[in-house]
Amino acid sequence: MQLDAKIPQGDLAGKWDNCRFDNKLVNPANKRKFDVIVVGTGLAGASAAASMAELGYNVKSFCIQDSPRRAHSIAAQGGINAAKNYQNDGDSVFRLFYDTIKGGDFRAREANVYRLAQVSNNIMDHCVAQGIPFAREYGGTLANRSFGGAQVSRTFYARGQTGQQLLLGAYSSLMRQVAAGKVTIFPRREMMDLVVIDGKARGIIVRNLITGRLERYSANAVVLATGGYGNVFYLSTNAMACNVTAAWRAYKRGAGFANPCFVQIHPTCIPVHGDYQSKLTLMSESLRNDGRVWVPKQQGDTRNPADIPEQDRDYFLERKYPSFGNLVPRDVASRNAKEVCDEGKGVGETRLAVYLDFQEAINRDGLDLILKKYGNLFQMYEKITDADPSKEPMMIYPAIHYTMGGLWVDYQLQSTIDGLFVIGEANFSDHGANRLGASALMQGLADGYFILPYTIGNYLAQAGFDKQPVDDPAFNLVEEEVNERITGLLKNRDHNKAGTQPVDYYHRKLGAVVWDHCGMSRDKAGLTKALAKIPEIREEFYENVYIPGTGQELNQSLERAGRVADFLEFAEVMVLDALEREESCGCHLREESQTEEHEAKRDDDHYSHVAVWEYKGKNEQPALHKEPLRFENVTPSQRSYK
Repeated sequence: MQLDAKIPQGDLAGKWDNCRFDNKLVNPANKRKFDVIVVGTGLAGASAAASMAELGYNVKSFCIQDSPRRAHSIAAQGGINAAKNYQNDGDSVFRLFYDTIKGGDFRAREANVYRLAQVSNNIMDHCVAQGIPFAREYGGTLANRSFGGAQVSRTFYARGQTGQQLLLGAYSSLMRQVAAGKVTIFPRREMMDLVVIDGKARGIIVRNLITGRLERYSANAVVLATGGYGNVFYLSTNAMACNVTAAWRAYKRGAGFANPCFVQIHPTCIPVHGDYQSKLTLMSESLRNDGRVWVPKQQGDTRNPADIPEQDRDYFLERKYPSFGNLVPRDVASRNAKEVCDEGKGVGETRLAVYLDFQEAINRDGLDLILKKYGNLFQMYEKITDADPSKEPMMIYPAIHYTMGGLWVDYQLQSTIDGLFVIGEANFSDHGANRLGASALMQGLADGYFILPYTIGNYLAQAGFDKQPVDDPAFNLVEEEVNERITGLLKNRDHNKAGTQPVDYYHRKLGAVVWDHCGMSRDKAGLTKALAKIPEIREEFYENVYIPGTGQELNQSLERAGRVADFLEFAEVMVLDALEREESCGCHLREESQTEEHEAKRDDDHYSHVAVWEYKGKNEQPALHKEPLRFENVTPSQRSYK
């Protein structure tokens, strides 16, 4: 496997312009001759499909839900970053770039991150033109609020519904192209495998989730916009349908998987409330603008929060990080919440929670103003917990949220397989070891609206017009392999065999192992234990998993089984990556490598690289490749938010 990042020549600010000028172009008439497959219809997938169709390409868009409007991007709450400097508080493209590089603990490429900051302002202009109802100041200008890891206000928002509004904007652009005949949407399809012919991505095999039939589609290029793999932990803030399958299939066909151990823990989630809970609910990071995080100073203090006076409260983030206070990055806030709970200061029935208190803000600004900012978030919290945040503090605890790792891509967003492009959360490219809040929406729309439409043309201009017919022997072979996997999963469907268990039983077991040993903190002993345990769960799964029904019908148990089967393989690579990286950086805290104050301690001499894993075959350990990270415009330093 050769890792060529294809970073353009020139100074940092000129690299993207140089790239676009050097890229080969496809003239308008020829664009009509190319077919492009886009898998996924979230912000990245919908914006990419709409933009490429607008340029003239013929796009096939595959949606796992019944409508692109149900993509998980709709769940994003707090906002989207852009370097507009509307507050005149010192923001700039370079400051957004620097905050993002620093927030990722210097484990991302400079060139990719700077390009992201550059196009952020274009995203805002485009979305405003679409009619996205961003919050506005009294005079009509767009409002901003602060997010973690920044000392400027650069986050644009639509109350706590920013992802929903942005997705509807991308969806409207997508449907315009559907009406124009340039995009064909295939709903309720799940990508089962990638077809690679002569080293190039030529098509996909999908399963129609309503009928169960397998279907074949070919194209000149394939784009994966399939989100992250946080559900490997079973409990996460991700939608239940989020999975690793599309990326994992591409990995097994030759795409490198980069930094799989970089998994973000979000600090403001509603705590776990039972053993049979299926997912967790995120409370937006924007709440930390006005909410103060605290715990009782004394261990085991069970008093009602209103009865605990100020002198008995520990506002631990404000105490430890006076410059950033409650707006430290997510990894820092999460580790500190875990630390105070480990010390016995946690609150609630499980003692695995901290308070997020709005009383001071309500007293200062009035309840009406606070509800204008966060009203729907307050309503959501009250509906789930039956507690009113305007009268008592929220209780929050960290949970799995976003995955910085993903398929490796070069500067053109192309994977190690020619013709396979990967965008949004499905790739690894922009966030390093920790994502700053409000940067996910920025990256998804940057990739889809303003980067991929330029870079995919460079590939197509050189690849030629030919595409493989779906009756090519390569399609036959891949479909046979998919059928074999499905048949293997259904072998216990008569339920007469003793010891069988449903899919979620094994998913929950896997989640417990990776959360305990590859969660907020990791150590060699725990990771080694996980590497021994995961194959045992996988073997038990294949031997005893019970799936009712058949493969020729709507069968959600079969859907989940296929995804869990891939999680059971992927988890091993994720843990292996965490074991190999014997340093701490961002979200990846190796207990053997931390400062006296329990902060991540990097080892730049040995680990300033992207770890890229190559599939070597069944029952074979994957090969590790390293892309060195070079910093010419910033100097890596110990992160400090004090």
